[in-house]
Amino acid sequence: MKIVFMGTPDFAVKALEELVQAGHEIVCVVTQPDKPKGRGNQVQISAVKECALKYDLSLFQPHKIKEKEAVEYLKTLEADLFVVAAFGQILSKEILDMPRFGCINIHGSLLPKYRGAAPIQWAILEGEQQTGITIMQMNEGLDTGDMLTKCVVDIEPKETGETLFHKMADSGAKLLLETLPLLEEGKLKPEKQKEEDSTYAPMIKKEMGKIQWNKDAETLERLVRGMNSWPSAYTFLEKKTLKIWDADVEKKNSQLPAGTVTEVTKDSLKVQTGDGLLVLKSLQLEGKKRMEVKAFLLGNKIEPGTSLG
Repeated sequence: MKIVFMGTPDFAVKALEELVQAGHEIVCVVTQPDKPKGRGNQVQISAVKECALKYDLSLFQPHKIKEKEAVEYLKTLEADLFVVAAFGQILSKEILDMPRFGCINIHGSLLPKYRGAAPIQWAILEGEQQTGITIMQMNEGLDTGDMLTKCVVDIEPKETGETLFHKMADSGAKLLLETLPLLEEGKLKPEKQKEEDSTYAPMIKKEMGKIQWNKDAETLERLVRGMNSWPSAYTFLEKKTLKIWDADVEKKNSQLPAGTVTEVTKDSLKVQTGDGLLVLKSLQLEGKKRMEVKAFLLGNKIEPGTSLG
């Protein structure tokens, strides 16, 4: 099959690499345009573009994939299949109908749960013990197409957004290679999604990492893991941002208000929440490096009664 691959972030890279290494014909890689980033406004290329350059693959970076010029270019490729993985732009019906086998998407959840932009983080935030990959036939809806294949991925008790992200990328690439021959041979039975079982996983925004101390400790511990590595869970210490990188839950309460440090040990800070204590293990104060609490306390004096937030 002649394949056009569409993707942008790290999540998509493993799938592209596996396709290349398995000998599939990649006629073009479509990714988002280069963008200036950071204080110096230096141009940054996408992870998928980096991968495409590594393998000397043809590149296409349209600002708007739906524009006439972009659509006409895609037609010239005469591809049998478009493989999409976190591309970042919505495809028109004209594009979806273009390849012989249509367009398939590698989605980071067990659909119909967690449709949307951030299924990996939301699975952790919602306390799921399992998630997975769904490869679906794309239609004009938001992750509403017929499901072709699935695989389950376990979420470990201390799983973070970052560690789960890498596991899901590997699982998605593996499932894609298993799916392609079945698709080509007509051996797949598309399964419609049940709308009544659908949930939505909206894009993660920086402000979502701000800790609301009146929430219970278990919810906040999941926030710490789900927001790792971006945007991170954070609070404030004397008007400076304090990122929380690792925390545990202690199921007891003090008489102190939520957000108050109740106890300082040699390697932890215990903070009262709306229900239970959040035991902080790894921190990063604004302008400083990430460090374990034991090291943090050497340069920062924190006593019981200190208020965070």
